[in-house]
Amino acid sequence: MNTYNNLVEATNDLMKRGYTENLSLEGDTVDDKDKKIQMTADDFEIDEFHRFEGASNPSDMSIVYAVTSRKYNLKGVLVNAFGTYANNSSSAIDAKLHHHQVSHTLHGEDRPSV
Repeated sequence: MNTYNNLVEATNDLMKRGYTENLSLEGDTVDDKDKKIQMTADDFEIDEFHRFEGASNPSDMSIVYAVTSRKYNLKGVLVNAFGTYANNSSSAIDAKLHHHQVSHTLHGEDRPSV
C-alpha cells in the first residue's frame, strides 16, 4: 500500500490510478452526485484508506478512501472526517468505513484488526 504525506497527495495519486469519481457520505449512503448514484454498504468495497492529522491541529483529522463499486462500474475517492468531526452514518456504512468490512484486495498487514 502506498504511503502519502498529506490528503492532497493521496487524492491526486488515487485519481491518477483511476479513482476518478468524487464521492460523498450522505447519512446512510455513499453518493456520486454527478451520476445521481446512491450506494448502500453492499454496493461498494473499500480498496484502501489513508488517515491524516492536521499539522497545526491534531483534532483536524481526515481519512481518504479508495472505493470501487462493481454494481455501478465506478471507482472513486471519498474523503471523510474522523474523530471529533466524524460524520454520523448508518451502522452498515459506519462498519464499512471504520474498516470492519474492507476489500479482500488489502494485504494481511494492511487489514485493520477488529
